[in-house]
Amino acid sequence: MIVSRPRRSAPPWLRAAALRGALACAVAGGFAGCATFRLPPRRTSVESAQTVLNASLVSNFLVIETQIDKKGPYHFIVDTGSSATIVTPDLIKRFGGRTRSDQAPVPVVGAGGKTQLLSPATLKRLDLGAARFEGVGVLVYDLADLSNHLGVKIDGVLGFPLFRDTVLTLDYLNSRVVITPQGLPIALPGVTIPFNNEQNTPLIPIQIGNESFIALIDSGSDAALSLNTVGLHPYFQYGPRPGALVATLGGDRLLMTGRLGQTLIIGAYGIENPIADVTDELSSIGGGLLRYFSVTFDQRRHQATFYRPTFEAIRIAPLRSTGLSFTKLPAYWRVAAVVDGSPAEQLGVQAGDLCARINDEPVSAWPFQRYSDLVRTAQRITYTFINGNQEQQVTLPVFDLVP
Repeated sequence: MIVSRPRRSAPPWLRAAALRGALACAVAGGFAGCATFRLPPRRTSVESAQTVLNASLVSNFLVIETQIDKKGPYHFIVDTGSSATIVTPDLIKRFGGRTRSDQAPVPVVGAGGKTQLLSPATLKRLDLGAARFEGVGVLVYDLADLSNHLGVKIDGVLGFPLFRDTVLTLDYLNSRVVITPQGLPIALPGVTIPFNNEQNTPLIPIQIGNESFIALIDSGSDAALSLNTVGLHPYFQYGPRPGALVATLGGDRLLMTGRLGQTLIIGAYGIENPIADVTDELSSIGGGLLRYFSVTFDQRRHQATFYRPTFEAIRIAPLRSTGLSFTKLPAYWRVAAVVDGSPAEQLGVQAGDLCARINDEPVSAWPFQRYSDLVRTAQRITYTFINGNQEQQVTLPVFDLVP
């Protein structure tokens, strides 16, 4: 969920349905009920010196796969940009959750200003490997749209305060999440940066050129850099131009995306000419950049440690597109937006058109990663659109939306 903070819902060639880009809650402000809504778990215990959870990198998210009480597998996304944990109604039923009748539904404000009410609940316990979290305050939401988008059933989005009494490592480099008990001596390689945790989310100083500013470490976003330019003087090597369509609980909004002509500095690590989404909300670094690091969060010490095996500058590949953004459903994909001036627009593809097949295969055969790889490597893609009782094939070139 977002409180006045948009998030990329998908790369320009694929838009998530209703929930994508709306995972975090109460970042830029509060929501009703915060005073009584329990954010961290009542009790945390870690039975081993290190709990390692296997994860897959899907759309720049680390998706944890784990069993609970020998049932599952269950899948979770860790969202360091969220101060609330969100779980599905099914997870509440299966693992001793109860709706908080003493608390009113929590209004969550989306980027478009609309409000949706989510039911608060308490999850009796949540086990992630040898780490057990008891008395977890959660919000209940059906994550089917996010699951359809990613092609993986998502059972929960785990907010930052859940891990307050542990040391949490999001190891993108080795596709895993590591949970370590607080108090154990840990020698961490890399660069340690202090963060501000007053909003129950990690805010760190970063730098573009000679200008420093504060940004959120946001593992619940698949974007690289979301940049609020107020007070800054960024130089764009290309763009910004209309790019992805952001889907939030409050409605859709079009992002402006470009490539900076300056180096982004995180600690001692440099990202040359990063791709950035321009936002009027809080600046953030998301999975599109975090994927190049292992990031460890120590909430007691208010510090994050970034590590990669080299200090060589990171270079971000061009952002490729066919000019189409989709809402992904199991049986078909609906065109959500068409990039102005793109070949897709020139060939008459319009928002609302239904796509049944891609390269003569049903859309159900194209999970996120497979389609992502296709857009990254193909020269052209053929879409089969439904037009009444007839079908129409349109072959579109893949181009660099942001070179």
